[in-house]
Amino acid sequence: MSGDLLDVRDLSVAFRQGGETTIAVDRVSFSIRKGETLALVGESGSGKSVSALSILKLLPYPPAEHPSGEIYFKGKELLRSDETELRKVRGNDITIIFQEPMTSLNPLHTVERQISEILEVHQRVTGAKARQTVIELLTKVGIRDPETRLQDFPHQLSGGQRQRVMIAMALANKPDLLIADEPTTALDVTVQAQILKLLKELQAEYGMAMLLITHDLGIVRRMADHVCVMQHGRIVEAGPTERIFSDPQDAYTRMLLSAEPKGSPPQSDPSAPAVMETKGLKVWFPIRRGFFRKVVGHIKAVDGVDAVIRAGQTLGVVGESGSGKTTLGLALLRLISSEGPIVYLGKRIDGFGSSDMRPLRKNLQIVFQDPYGSLSPRLSVLQIVEEGLIVQGKGMSADERRERVAQALTEVGLDPATMDRYPHEFSGGQRQRIAIARALALEPKFIVLDEPTSALDMSVQAQIVDLLRELQRKHNLAYLFISHDLKVVRALANDVIVMRNGVAVETGPAAQIFDDPKTEYTKALIAAAFQLKVAPENVVKQ
Repeated sequence: MSGDLLDVRDLSVAFRQGGETTIAVDRVSFSIRKGETLALVGESGSGKSVSALSILKLLPYPPAEHPSGEIYFKGKELLRSDETELRKVRGNDITIIFQEPMTSLNPLHTVERQISEILEVHQRVTGAKARQTVIELLTKVGIRDPETRLQDFPHQLSGGQRQRVMIAMALANKPDLLIADEPTTALDVTVQAQILKLLKELQAEYGMAMLLITHDLGIVRRMADHVCVMQHGRIVEAGPTERIFSDPQDAYTRMLLSAEPKGSPPQSDPSAPAVMETKGLKVWFPIRRGFFRKVVGHIKAVDGVDAVIRAGQTLGVVGESGSGKTTLGLALLRLISSEGPIVYLGKRIDGFGSSDMRPLRKNLQIVFQDPYGSLSPRLSVLQIVEEGLIVQGKGMSADERRERVAQALTEVGLDPATMDRYPHEFSGGQRQRIAIARALALEPKFIVLDEPTSALDMSVQAQIVDLLRELQRKHNLAYLFISHDLKVVRALANDVIVMRNGVAVETGPAAQIFDDPKTEYTKALIAAAFQLKVAPENVVKQ
């Protein structure tokens, strides 16, 4: 259409494997004008990301193919452009913020090198000028003390910090079109506000258009001019954002708008046995400088935290990215070194080595934040979920393991018939459910849930929350639930720890924390989560 920056016409995407054809996108059409934001919304597997990746032909060809469709960018057709032409567009005119930063960032390169590489390739900027530009970009996306993070590798950053590095990389060349695939998935609510405000400012400054892919309808309402609602690869409803939210016509759209985690956790029982507890726990990482790598200071990731998790109950841990939430969980599982007592079922385990911990591993499980990085691409779903059953020597036959895997997949809402497929054949939300099934297969007593719903759309979040509560009641499970989504925490947690810079700034029963927060920091988190507003001075840069 005349005047459109991007015009997608009648796009279809099919995947052919083993003689079978799966239609992932079915005759989708949409357009974006300069400076506008179009949001693609829908549940996991609806075809949102596949549609976006088709714009720059980033799908694997084969097995992907396009039975129909045309994609015009600035009047030039992209689907039939060769690689030479596409390379001029990719990363320069059109950039992408991918959903999972850990798989998008090179684990062997520093933050500075990865951003500088983009400046060198597209702008021929090198040396001191490139470093200064990198620092400016990191400052813009909210990385605190960026000069000290230039030589960090991706594994040294929190999930939210990695996502912000990805955003800095995407914005380095001031693109005409930014494709943002779940750009705030890994970010806490206050930093979400900061990042979204930044994207809006850059969009206004450069006249940049944005294709926003998200399951967070609150973000859509604040950011998008137009919305396309996708289901099973088709657009079932499209229109201006306010009309979609105020007067949805399609039943599926109405379901999405009404879906959110509901209910409350099982009633607290202070007499229930403590499954896991710690007092004054510390995790300090040394800062080394100079030729001899002398220790010049410490990063106090966890600094004197107390916690008790009882059978059948949930301790929620909330706070901004980099506050020490995940580090606390890893320390309790003895996956990283720490100082201070860690007591599991009345027995201290903080002095245990790997051989001592092995018999306990079946009872101490974790669901990681990043399902892309935590699932082996070389193993089928069956092999991934049954691996723990094999390692822990339960003496189960292959048929018995397959039956247990089928049961675990059913519990998390997946079809057991898919167990012979591989992770790349599933959407982000489906992969997270596979990760949850892997943890459940061993029937553990204590599970660390590290952002288990961050990659899931709202309707599936509600399903997973209900599932976790049901499993907790059935098996008397103890959860350490780490999340930046306070709505999910409120639906699951009996008690809450609010963390900031490694310190527990507020602790108590969940009802007390949410209804009567004592600290300004907790108040800012709750305001951002439940009112979708937070004063700029309360948005803390990380």
